[in-house]
Amino acid sequence: MKIFNHLSDLWNAALPILADHVWQSTLFAIVAALLTLVLQKRSARIRYGVWLAASLKFLIPFSIFTAIGSRLSPKHVAALANPGLYVIDGVTQPFSQPLPRVHSAVITATKSMAPIHWESLVLAFWLCGFLTVLLIWIGRWWRISVARRNATTVTTGREVLSLRRLEHAAGIKTELPVLLSPTSLEPGVFGIFRPVLLWPCSISEHLDDPHLQAVLTHELCHVQRRDNLAAALHMLIEALFWFHPLLWWLGARMIEDRERACDETVIELGSQRRIYAESILRVCEFCLSSPLTCVSGVTGADLKKRMVHIMNDRMVLKLNFTRKLLLWTAACLALAIPIVYGLFNPTSGRAEADSMGAPRYTIVSIQPHPAETSEFPRAKMMLSLIDSNFKARGVSAETLIQLAYHVPDTQVVAAPDWLGSARFDIDAKVDKAAADQMQKLTEDQRSALGGPMLQGLLADQFKLKVHQEARDIPVYELTIADGGSKLHKQADGRHGLMKFGMGELTSSGAPLDLLAAQLSMRLGRTVVDKTGLAGNYAYSLHWTPDADEQARMRHDEMIAPHTAATTSSAPPLLTAIQEQLGLTLQPQTDRVQVLVIDHIEQPE
Repeated sequence: MKIFNHLSDLWNAALPILADHVWQSTLFAIVAALLTLVLQKRSARIRYGVWLAASLKFLIPFSIFTAIGSRLSPKHVAALANPGLYVIDGVTQPFSQPLPRVHSAVITATKSMAPIHWESLVLAFWLCGFLTVLLIWIGRWWRISVARRNATTVTTGREVLSLRRLEHAAGIKTELPVLLSPTSLEPGVFGIFRPVLLWPCSISEHLDDPHLQAVLTHELCHVQRRDNLAAALHMLIEALFWFHPLLWWLGARMIEDRERACDETVIELGSQRRIYAESILRVCEFCLSSPLTCVSGVTGADLKKRMVHIMNDRMVLKLNFTRKLLLWTAACLALAIPIVYGLFNPTSGRAEADSMGAPRYTIVSIQPHPAETSEFPRAKMMLSLIDSNFKARGVSAETLIQLAYHVPDTQVVAAPDWLGSARFDIDAKVDKAAADQMQKLTEDQRSALGGPMLQGLLADQFKLKVHQEARDIPVYELTIADGGSKLHKQADGRHGLMKFGMGELTSSGAPLDLLAAQLSMRLGRTVVDKTGLAGNYAYSLHWTPDADEQARMRHDEMIAPHTAATTSSAPPLLTAIQEQLGLTLQPQTDRVQVLVIDHIEQPE
């Protein structure tokens, strides 16, 4: 069950990426299909190559090439914000950015007492289809494997001598083993990396020498083209994306042009059209077709169309130099476009900073914070974006973790008792080379490095080890009330300021995920933004906090101990949200990504 949960969590994170990859690959396949229409009068080998590229695209996301371009971008260098001092007084803005998709991503769940997550249902449905397709193909492969084991290797006879002459004429140095099989399966090439020719015992007596040579030439074409490997890869893709009808249609087109390509080669090598067509019909008369596309035979695809194609003596047009150049240009563009996109649009934000590797604080001093007479100690932190120094007075490890991972305390679990009570004074600096490098960064890149640098500090000095997992926990869902939202959206999209105090939240233009983060601190329960409202909003919220909220705010260093609450005439928080903002908070149980502390030590 635990393994399934981990698999389900991984699926939940990968599902949006997978959906993006599927539609991109679908678009690529549609473009490939249009290209084959243009190449309809050309050699089947060319169309088969286009179909194969469209199939393999489902295994290769465009994001790989975009990432390569992003790594090559001159903008892609390591990452903190405008020059000056960024003072965090009591962690005034611990969630100033939208919750990152890795550390605090909330996974949608159904609203029930025992939530069943639709992503898990999709995973179970996909897994059933995948295993069904796989088991069907394993059964067919086993059938051919039995025939392979019961077959007898032969080194003499009409079939072997004719095959060796054809190999010598084609310049093939590795001899293809011939196995006589007592089954009625058609002649076929079995195996991917070490192929063998399965030849039914009873078929030779029905084939004259020219017919025999034509069939063997066809099978040698499959070996030289490595059609079994290509078919096996497409079968894997069909199993992974069994739900996509376009792939099954694409597979049929691949088989059709694969057999036509071999037919064209046999005719080009001198076989008479009538004799070659007769040889295929005789094999069909006395043998069964191969049950797997990765076992190349001679009777595949639509037999009627193949006979028409073989007997039609029209000239197959070959590509001239200009058309070949255009085809290769199209292939290169398919690879170059995502790379160029990544080159000029390097990944920004937190993911970029993590992939680049944030600079480490190399000179660090940590001292216990002197005892204070105040019941609630006041923490202060200052991060200099000029020389990259970090200073903190009276800060707890709990506060550092929240700031480093952009996660509220409601989503930090397995914390030791001292995590929020022990206070420290910290002075940390990076070396001169790292400081000089950071000064060359853009504003977005520098602003993304604060969290990863604090993560490194926690790992080095506090020996912090964490992992993420999804858990079903009580949350509040922030939704739009029946009367509609009373928020005022910033038309120009600019960011404003947020002011907060005891029983007060005022914004001149901030995203709602920041409001959800602030409400999480006051309620002691994760608030999930389900409003669907994007952009920055202005609002003014005033309420009367209860005793638990006041204690939490002071303990979490958000409000100074002497700060007074708003007047008692203001409504409670849940009521104020609905009356003043046109929003509601509904208690639910959702699956949320939490940060689990595996190990942490107090620094010496």
